Amino acid sequence: MSRQKPASLSVRLATVLGAAATALVVTVYPARSAAAQTQTVYNTSLPSLIHVAIREGNNPRGPILWVQTVGFEEYCDDVLPNEWMPSWSPEALRAGAVAIKMFAWYHTLHPVTIAGFTFDVDNTTNFQEYKYLSGTTVTNAATRSTWREVFVPPSGVIQQLDYRAGIPNSPNWAFVGSQRMAQWGSQYWGAVALMSHLNILNLYYPGLTMRYI
Repeated sequence: MSRQKPASLSVRLATVLGAAATALVVTVYPARSAAAQTQTVYNTSLPSLIHVAIREGNNPRGPILWVQTVGFEEYCDDVLPNEWMPSWSPEALRAGAVAIKMFAWYHTLHPVTIAGFTFDVDNTTNFQEYKYLSGTTVTNAATRSTWREVFVPPSGVIQQLDYRAGIPNSPNWAFVGSQRMAQWGSQYWGAVALMSHLNILNLYYPGLTMRYI
């Protein structure tokens, strides 16, 4: 189904599910020692797989039907065209590819258990919208061209890069410096201001820097 605007991402599960969340049992993996918890791009390999809970109809409130194990790169391919529009500028798509990868990497390190299913992310905007084999030529190219790029604080700690849809055809000034990228804003800065994806990321995530793995 064609999309009028990109999905806004990752409202917390309790916010999405509302009162129904109280009926769910959510188990986070047990805490480990402080040293073991510090996972950085310097001591942690890029995942090869990710476990995706498939909710009925890609509905954030839908029941979980099964958990699909997906190649990590394939997963990123199949998220980008559903969160960023394939028609957008190449630099906006590259910025989106980096954000999607970092978000997913973080969640592979923090799996959850809901309703008896253990997974890293689901296929909806609870996390990132994923549709199997939806990658396109241009979005796949954005994923490939940024695959060894990570955007992290100086410590290299792996953290999710959050984002929201924002306002169409706008610079989305309210998001600048907020540690939350506006998807529509990335398109504005890439297509109108002709900024590189690195500068777009710097705009929204100050204090973080590009590293190569």
